[in-house]
Amino acid sequence: MALPIRVGIVGSRFAARFHLEGYRRVYGIPVEVVGVTSKTAESREAFARERGLRAFDSLAALSDAVDAVDICAPGSAHEPLAVEALRRGKHVIIEKPFTGYYGPGSADFRGDNLPKEKMLAEAVASSDRIAAAAREAGKLVGYAENWVYAPAIQKEREILQKSRGQILWIIGDESHSGSHSPYYGIWKFSGGGSLVGKGCHPLSAALYLKRVEGVTRLGQPIRPATVSARTHEITRLKNFQDLGFLRTSYDDIEDYAQVHVTFDDGTVADIFSSELALGGVHNWLEVFANNHRTRCNLNPVNALETYNPREDFLKDVYVTEKIGTKQGWSHPAPDEDWQHGYPQEFQDFIEAFSQGREPVSGLALARDTVAVLYSAYLSAERRGAEVEIPK
Repeated sequence: MALPIRVGIVGSRFAARFHLEGYRRVYGIPVEVVGVTSKTAESREAFARERGLRAFDSLAALSDAVDAVDICAPGSAHEPLAVEALRRGKHVIIEKPFTGYYGPGSADFRGDNLPKEKMLAEAVASSDRIAAAAREAGKLVGYAENWVYAPAIQKEREILQKSRGQILWIIGDESHSGSHSPYYGIWKFSGGGSLVGKGCHPLSAALYLKRVEGVTRLGQPIRPATVSARTHEITRLKNFQDLGFLRTSYDDIEDYAQVHVTFDDGTVADIFSSELALGGVHNWLEVFANNHRTRCNLNPVNALETYNPREDFLKDVYVTEKIGTKQGWSHPAPDEDWQHGYPQEFQDFIEAFSQGREPVSGLALARDTVAVLYSAYLSAERRGAEVEIPK
């Protein structure tokens, strides 16, 4: 039997938990999650103890024991951790956002005030440094964008390839009532607001499908060319009436974004993201092609419908992310991780590392996503003016 691919996780909070569950569902290739390291000793020790893993006090120590490093730390730490792991000869998986701009390290940095042209240049340069480290090490990088692997998106990929359709317009959205992460809401930790934290998902899926279309019909990817965008801070308006249902504790980020992307073949995509949606996570993407139309619903789905007359009856039952209330009619997710693409994502990464091939969601898609996101911030700073995306 082949030796297992050994994985170490950096980070011990929300993302680390669902990444670990994803590895435990990999089949056909032996994989072992060896241990975890994180900034806080108490947190990593607890994570390791509860899950039967080893706790490592540094990335160096973790790297010596594994073949691949999975980075689930805040975005501001992604580049230095990834580059160090690659230089130590390890494959790397990077949770979204892949990388970005997190400020110069000064205490008074505010992302909403810094010129966005500088942000764009630095964010793209960060992507390029990770790619350069991967090339020099001869190792692979997986961009942990689960939407790419979601069954609905992959079914549209199959339809697109087999019908040889041309995508004319994509529209997508991820919105909910606000992130639970304590780091979210502060630019120096999150790299931006709803655009980076939520818009990255439908955006990456749209970029992925256009890449697939281009390779299928033309022999090369169709890539994003220009972007125009607007961002807003709705919950910080003076006339906003806070009734306690939406998270409002944001420091220097936006809570609403809309992005219009044109591709190098002249077709378009419109992406929305916000912290303004009650009733659970709102995740969907619709494709308008010259020979078909597909609506990909990630949340909500109605495979299961439940009526609950009293809140406490379901107090120990997980229904779906950020649902708000379990009383009345709801749509409990039979397997939310599966419909969001998490098991499929880690299956692909482990297969890619084993076979020495690029992951489906890899460096090229990650780099284009970062370039579009920060070009969009530059456009928003210019009140929606069209910005060319750096290639």
